Amino acid sequence: MTPLDIILADDDIIILNKPAGLLSVPGRYIPESAFSLLAEQFGELHVIHRLDRDTSGIIVFARHKAALTHVQQQFEKQKTRKVYESLVIGQLKGNWGCVNLPICVDWPNRPLQKISHVNGRYALTRWKRLAQDAETTRVEMYPKTGRSHQLRLHMLNLGHPIVGDVFYAGDSAKEQPRMMLHARELDFTHPGTGEALQIVCPTPF
Repeated sequence: MTPLDIILADDDIIILNKPAGLLSVPGRYIPESAFSLLAEQFGELHVIHRLDRDTSGIIVFARHKAALTHVQQQFEKQKTRKVYESLVIGQLKGNWGCVNLPICVDWPNRPLQKISHVNGRYALTRWKRLAQDAETTRVEMYPKTGRSHQLRLHMLNLGHPIVGDVFYAGDSAKEQPRMMLHARELDFTHPGTGEALQIVCPTPF
C-alpha cells in the first residue's frame, strides 16, 4: 500500500485524498480501508461521509464526536459545496444540465442501486460539460444530495455511464485501469476554528 496522501490533519479533522480502489470504511471481507489505516496512525476516528471504493478524491474524518456532529450536520443540511470531475462514455449533449431522480437500493442485486419513483430518496445532480472528444466527455458535477452511487446512476440515466464503472458501464469497464470519477473540491466550515475551508485536489486522469 502506497503512503496515504493526507491533505490536512489537526486535532479535529483529517482530510485525505483517497486513492481509487481503497474502501472508505472496512468491508465485510476487506478490512483495509481509509478509516482503518488512518485509525492505526491517529487513534480515535469517526466517519463523516464516504466515497465509493472506486472513486478517488477528498474525504473527511473527524477525530472526536464534537467535530463529527459539527461537520456531519453541514453535510446533512447541504451547507457543503462538492465538486466532482468525471469522464463519461460518449458525447454528452448540451453544455450543462440537471438530473433529479430518486434512488434506492436494488435489493436483489446489492450493492447496486436503482432509480425508483416509488421507493427512491430524493437525489439531485447538476452537471457542466468541460471537454469532449470522439469517445468521451469530461464533466464537472455538483451533487446537492449524497446518495449511494448517485453520480454513477444519474450519468447512466443520461445514457452516458462513467468510464470504468464496473457496476453500470458494462464490459467496457474491464478495459479501464479505474473508474474515472474524482471528488475534486469540497468547501465546509472547520469544526474547531470556524474557518471556511476550500479544499481542492486536482483530478488525476
